[in-house]
Amino acid sequence: MPSHDERSILGTEDVRRALTRIAHEVLEQNRGANDVVLIGIHTRGVPLANRLSSLVDSFEGIRPPVGRLDIGLYRDDLIGQPKPMVKPTEIPVPIEDKIVVLVDDVLYTGRSIRAAMDALMDFGRARRIQLAVLIDRGHRELPLRADYVGKNLPTSRGEIVKVRLTEIDERDEVTLISDDGRRRMDPAAHGGAK
Repeated sequence: MPSHDERSILGTEDVRRALTRIAHEVLEQNRGANDVVLIGIHTRGVPLANRLSSLVDSFEGIRPPVGRLDIGLYRDDLIGQPKPMVKPTEIPVPIEDKIVVLVDDVLYTGRSIRAAMDALMDFGRARRIQLAVLIDRGHRELPLRADYVGKNLPTSRGEIVKVRLTEIDERDEVTLISDDGRRRMDPAAHGGAK
């Protein structure tokens, strides 16, 4: 349950509805799922990609392949910090001539997505790369936008968007932690999550 400094944005049913809408939009935009590959960005993008694949399968009878992508070694915002712990990257099919939908939980500055595109290029040249996110919180530092968004959530830079998913956190919810709550949690913190 969120604290008084943590405001609920999406509950379980809201997350389900947002993902259902995104799955329908992916199908509509790409005229089906035949050439679609879903690639989840670690950590919470992976279960979101799996859920989208299941939803597409339930609508179309075609289950798009799902991969997982670690971007830790491609990030440009970790200079001077300890090396990130690398998680497995698995791309289940060749991506040449495929429509790759990168999936992440929160779109913020765009730096994670830039890193994901750089990492993806090591696996070949996709016909098209699209982006699906559960939350777009604004504050872009790079000229990127999501093709599919569960919820646009205007935030201040000091606020934290916290996404919790059943597969990792034992519940589905999105909360917003206020600037005051953030300072109490970590007085040295400067930016928001992602």
